[in-house]
Amino acid sequence: MRTSALISTDQALKLINEDNAIVLDATIDKVNEKMDNSKLSLIPNSQFFDIEGVFSDHKSGFPHTMVSPEQFSKETKKLGINQDSTVIVYDRWGVYSSPRAWWMFRYMGLEEVFVLNGGEPAWKAAGLPIVDDYRTPEAQGNFKAKPNYEWFISKEELVERLGDDDFTITDARSSGRFHGTAPEPREGLRSGHIPGSKNLPFDQVLDGINYQDDMELQRLYEGKIDSGKQNIFTCGSGISAAIIALGAYELGNDYVTIYDGSWSEWGADTEVPVEKD
Repeated sequence: MRTSALISTDQALKLINEDNAIVLDATIDKVNEKMDNSKLSLIPNSQFFDIEGVFSDHKSGFPHTMVSPEQFSKETKKLGINQDSTVIVYDRWGVYSSPRAWWMFRYMGLEEVFVLNGGEPAWKAAGLPIVDDYRTPEAQGNFKAKPNYEWFISKEELVERLGDDDFTITDARSSGRFHGTAPEPREGLRSGHIPGSKNLPFDQVLDGINYQDDMELQRLYEGKIDSGKQNIFTCGSGISAAIIALGAYELGNDYVTIYDGSWSEWGADTEVPVEKD
């Protein structure tokens, strides 16, 4: 039976008490806002899922590029993650980078992975215990990545498929960046969007620290995704694309594909087409 990827604090409490549970803080800084790490505020038994460090391919030239299956396996084993682990991911913003961690695990073949809706702020607001340090895993895990390529698309494949009608593209950037009326925060990138894509700014699918309810999500995604097609999500660097991808998953779309290079790659390549409207 298909289960939701989003869990409440009550559901997280039950999962965390299972023997095979792994709790991961997947926090990263936002583009123009940094998290204060001078005093950590964490859910008990958390480990750090280092998206910008060991879980990014720094040789790619683009931010947050997905690592190889071998690298992913190596680093998840260090976190004590096994083939049968249940992984609970959260971030200290509420919902920002935790969906990226969720997508990475799903792409690499782990199905029992969940995002805490509202993250650490929701946990704290519920009056649940907070700690100020990460735990050290007791033993090495045995997880081995087996990528599911329906969750991932490259620039080359996307270029080849432009003009086909068997997929949708939804862009999580702001309206101004999507339409080319606002500058890109990264230097050297053209303005505009991938031809044929639709715009759904990621902050619209959130209600403060939580996701919008299903009724509002249905309204927001209307005309942008199609359950009978492959739904591809993109953004600036692959982080907020995962936010709207998770929203689409919650609406019943089993395979949500992320264009990992996103605008950091597409906007820098003068050989690929760009639309402005």
